[in-house]
Amino acid sequence: MTRAALMGSAALAAWGAAAAAQDAAGVVSHYADMAEAQYADSLAAAETLDAAVDAFLAAPSPEGLQAARAAWLAARVPYQQTEVFRFGNPVVDDWEGRVNAWPLDEGLIDYVDAGYGGPTDDNEYAVLNVIATESFELSGETVDATEITPALLQDTLQEADGVEANVATGYHAIEFLLWGQDLNGHDHGAGDRPWTDFAAGDDCTNGNCDRRGQYLDAATDLLVTDLQEIVAAWGADGEARAAVTADPQAGLSAMLTGMGSLSYGEQAGERMRLGLMLNDPEEEHDCFSDNTHNSHYYDGLGVQNVYLGQYVRIDGTLVDGPSLSDLVAATDPALDAEMRTRLAETMQALGRIKTAAEAGFSYDQMLERGNAAGEALVMGGVNGLIAQTESIERVVAALGLDGFAIEGSDSLDDPSAVFQ
Repeated sequence: MTRAALMGSAALAAWGAAAAAQDAAGVVSHYADMAEAQYADSLAAAETLDAAVDAFLAAPSPEGLQAARAAWLAARVPYQQTEVFRFGNPVVDDWEGRVNAWPLDEGLIDYVDAGYGGPTDDNEYAVLNVIATESFELSGETVDATEITPALLQDTLQEADGVEANVATGYHAIEFLLWGQDLNGHDHGAGDRPWTDFAAGDDCTNGNCDRRGQYLDAATDLLVTDLQEIVAAWGADGEARAAVTADPQAGLSAMLTGMGSLSYGEQAGERMRLGLMLNDPEEEHDCFSDNTHNSHYYDGLGVQNVYLGQYVRIDGTLVDGPSLSDLVAATDPALDAEMRTRLAETMQALGRIKTAAEAGFSYDQMLERGNAAGEALVMGGVNGLIAQTESIERVVAALGLDGFAIEGSDSLDDPSAVFQ
């Protein structure tokens, strides 16, 4: 080969490497754009929820409670699609517990059924019921809870005494206040808190209605504030965007880590397989509202969104741009086809769970021991998520990425440990 040919070959290789780097940068930049759009939609939906709660508290009624519940359910649709950004992005992971932590010891917040039990060795505050308690001791100091404010919830009650189950803020605290406990076990039906729990004067049921309203108002206000923070983090000068786009190859790893960890350890394991192993309806992600079938579905859709580089906004517009699928197709078209197929199969399986629940076969019932139809539906989703994770791992290898590690779950990796 001549010197000129060698120089041409080297130039071509350099051009190819530069083009690949540019493609990766475009994919990661679009990923950040998608995150910003999805969190902006989550914020808009939370603002609608906040307005519905304000209207209900101003004039409590059955219709007002139903409107607030409907707004909560609608707010979950865009938010659940953002969970894929949590894994692989430390900025999001550090923030996420304030808005979506679960499960929670609801007795920390309000009254609970007698069968709930009392304080435990693990959680002294499991039945604190701050709505009925204006002063309490925490870490040797007296806490003044005369006014229930966002600061009280976030700075004092959230993970009180270092216990993760002391969840005082976010979607699930609001969900509990809107629905109350689901006492139906494996029978069909969600929580059924009466609207009169927020009524004034003699119409008030279960006491402390004014303080219950204070808590609900503070929690929804805080949710809006927290979502404003994460929208800014993905904005043009935001910390999350800067972190993921600084190194495109590391950014691709973060994207695939999010897809793999949510698919495998979190959703297939902790949110689905574990509940089925324990046959426990309390292991539902949205356990008060019986909305878990939608949470699972939109979590799965979030993973697919990231791979395809597409997101349908709540106003119906499509966010579309350079994607992981484009990169993989350029490297290994067969693998791209495999990944797309696995994602589609998972969405079909999660869609079957969603369809069955909406037809009256609730997720609580699916988890009951001996319910073969329910187990088949749930395991269809679990198996789909596991299979797509295996394809995600092949994508990582095909793109030659480092720094990829997905979260596991004892329910999948060491089932015997679940019962120890």
